Amino acid sequence: MQSAAASGIFRPCAARPLANPSPRGGRQPLLPPRGLRLCAAAAPATRSAGLSAGRRIGLVPASPEDQADREARGRRHVAAAAAGAGKAAAEGAAGGEEGGGLVKTLQLGALFGLWYLFNIYFNIYNKQVLKVLPYPINITTVQFAVGTVIALFMWITGILKRPKISGAQLLAILPLAIVHTMGNLFTNMSLGKVAVSFTHTIKAMEPFFSVLLSAIFLGELPTPWVVLSLLPIVGGVALASLTEASFNWAGFWSAMASNVTFQSRNVLSKKLMVKKEESLDNINLFSIITVMSFFILAPITLLTEGVKVSPAVLQSAGLNLKQIYMRSLIAAFCFHAYQQVSYMILARVSPVTHSVGNCVKRVVVIVTSVLFFRTPVSPINSLGTGIALAGVFLYSQLKRLKPKPKAA
Repeated sequence: MQSAAASGIFRPCAARPLANPSPRGGRQPLLPPRGLRLCAAAAPATRSAGLSAGRRIGLVPASPEDQADREARGRRHVAAAAAGAGKAAAEGAAGGEEGGGLVKTLQLGALFGLWYLFNIYFNIYNKQVLKVLPYPINITTVQFAVGTVIALFMWITGILKRPKISGAQLLAILPLAIVHTMGNLFTNMSLGKVAVSFTHTIKAMEPFFSVLLSAIFLGELPTPWVVLSLLPIVGGVALASLTEASFNWAGFWSAMASNVTFQSRNVLSKKLMVKKEESLDNINLFSIITVMSFFILAPITLLTEGVKVSPAVLQSAGLNLKQIYMRSLIAAFCFHAYQQVSYMILARVSPVTHSVGNCVKRVVVIVTSVLFFRTPVSPINSLGTGIALAGVFLYSQLKRLKPKPKAA
């Protein structure tokens, strides 16, 4: 068998001297000390069957331009790979953030839904009980008692971290518990006297009392725009009151007293500035206030109305024990649950957003109570309610324009 060189398929590049004689008789290298590269050249026709042409391969020195080009290509490949990895990581992080944002949005939407649902059930079942059992102090005490049981259960089971609270803190919280007790009692007194929709229309005046009490006790003067937003609130409530079919002064003033006491609670919380430990968050603070409210109202119940929720009293009145107890427990549970969920929402959103949500909640409660109890509503009454609620929404939006106090 002939060799590849002999057959003419491959042959070396043309020979040339590797060194030249120097003028002094020495020998000087012809090739510079650099790398070699393969070189292919066309070969003549061969005698072998099936091969009509070939190429010659030789070793020639690689130029500096070739080496620089290879290094530049290598650097470009490395940079492209790094850029691709960075883009993939960024896309993964963005996808994770989008997924986390969607989950938080769904959780917040679920909390708002529960807030509205618990509030609707509380108002409906509470009104049904108050219609047949007109003892608001007893009913409010039962609601605080159920809330106390729920709070103790959550502390014992570890669902809520048990707060570390001192006697000085309890004394600071006591005024808040007193006005909280009065606010809920007055609300139940109003619900027992007038329609649910009318009670919540009157309670739409909460911003008016908030501005008034904050100006008197905290020195926080409202902006002219905030003052103007109170006009439709007051006007709408007045218009709704003049045309309310279930209107009576006891229900009206009870709802007004509820507004004053609840807004006093907010002012007191700012005025006293209760120092809270890490474990005393808003939910724990609300739970402590609920327990204290029960112990405040229980002796007052015994001294005023007496115990009116015992089986003997209910049977003597010809009431269905199972129905009354079931509705009372559902109302009490929803009473505690909707306020607790409200604090959970407030921990996730701004006060302005929470205020807007509260305005929408009032609209939902009014509409559902009118439909459920088939409350007669005149067009002028509806107009007054709508104006008042629109004023509340406007007020919540203008609150963010409140100027910051100047530093001393």
